[in-house]
Amino acid sequence: MIFVGEKPANWALSLMAAFQQVSPSTIGHMTDTGFMKGLHSLSGGRLVGRAVTVKIPHLDSAAVHVAVNELEPGDVLVVDMNGDFDRASVGGIVAYAANVRGAAGIIVDGGITDVEEIRALDGLRVYYRTISALTTRALGIEGEVHVPIAVGGAAVLPGDLILGDESGVMALRGSGLAELATMAYDKEQGEVQTKQKLDAGIPLMQLSRTDQFVQKKRD
Repeated sequence: MIFVGEKPANWALSLMAAFQQVSPSTIGHMTDTGFMKGLHSLSGGRLVGRAVTVKIPHLDSAAVHVAVNELEPGDVLVVDMNGDFDRASVGGIVAYAANVRGAAGIIVDGGITDVEEIRALDGLRVYYRTISALTTRALGIEGEVHVPIAVGGAAVLPGDLILGDESGVMALRGSGLAELATMAYDKEQGEVQTKQKLDAGIPLMQLSRTDQFVQKKRD
């Protein structure tokens, strides 16, 4: 049997728009949590959306098909394959169906297949751990949708805000996200000024104040 939990409410459009302007690597200067390690970006581009989580046993991907039906425009399908990196649970048809539903992206802590077909789906951002021609089966033995999962060493809860680009992908939650987005945006804007100062010949270690840690060798 496949358990389907309750789908959380979506994030405010203003918050989603704010995170469209920042990158995960900027957030990485502010926190160490939420980053999904070891995944690759197939499609490039920015990904922001609500997590629709699904957990499957390594062979049975029926719950992925069920989860696709739960997708709304802008959602991100996030698949926990219980550590099976050899099989692909997402291929051309699953990706196409998610795209038809208006999904913003798919994240698979495991394999994908039909890479050419998936890459051709314009606007669908995909992250994966492996590429494999060995696939799962839709057996309906077990699986869970809208439940807490683990992907790349990070906990992903149903409804988490997913932020990704070609440098990586992460899950965010909590009441302080608006402030975090503002801080990240301000930091990125500050980097423009930093580059201008570098162009003017000011040393990086002076701008970052790391020159205070330098101990010069004495004769």
